Amino acid sequence: MAQASSVFGLWNTSPTRHTAVEDVQGVFSGSFVAALGLYFLASAGLLTGSTAGIAFLLHYAMGVNFGLTFFLLNLPFFYLSMKRLGRAFTLKTFIAIALTSVLTDMQSRLFEIGLIHPGWAALIGGLLLGYGLLALYRHRASLGGVGILGIYLQERFGIRAGLVQLAIDMVVLAAAFFVTTPAVVMWSVLGAVVLNLFVAINHRADRYIAL
Repeated sequence: MAQASSVFGLWNTSPTRHTAVEDVQGVFSGSFVAALGLYFLASAGLLTGSTAGIAFLLHYAMGVNFGLTFFLLNLPFFYLSMKRLGRAFTLKTFIAIALTSVLTDMQSRLFEIGLIHPGWAALIGGLLLGYGLLALYRHRASLGGVGILGIYLQERFGIRAGLVQLAIDMVVLAAAFFVTTPAVVMWSVLGAVVLNLFVAINHRADRYIAL
C-alpha cells in the first residue's frame, strides 16, 4: 500500500523528485491557469510577450486562430529543447503547449467576461500566467519559445529566466505599436512586467531542485 501510494504520488517522501502523477497534475494545472491568464488578456484586447505575444499580434492583425498559431510558433524551439534540456522536458513542454492552446480557445465557449478594465486584466492575466509558468517550471516544463531559451540560459549561465523573458517581451510589445493603440501596448507592458517579475522572484534553480 505504501509503495503504491509513493508511485502514484499521494505521499511522496522524496524532496528532490516528482512522481509521474505529480508531473501530470503540475503540467495540467499550470497549463490551465496559464490559459485562463491568456483569456483575461485577450478579453481586454491586450498582448503579452514571447511566442504568445507574437500569436496575439497575428491574431489581432490578421484574424488567425490564436491557439493554433501559438502552437505552431513554438515548434522550432523544440529542437533547442531536445538538444539542451532533454527528452522529458521537451515532451512535457509539448504537452503543456498543446493543452494551453486548446484550453485558451475553449475559454470563450465556457464563460464570457463582459466588462473588465485593461489595467485589471493586465494585473490578473500577468499573475495567472506567472503562476502557470511557475507550476510548469517546477515540473520541468515550460510554454515553449522564450521560456525554453530562458530556462536554458538560467541553467547554463545562471541568468534569471524571468529577466531573459522580460527583455525579449519588451521587443515583442514594441512591435505591437504597429498593430494596436499606444494605450493597449502600455497596459500590455504592465501585464508583461507583472508576469516576468513574478517568475524572476519566485523561480530560482538553487531554491527549488525537484526533477
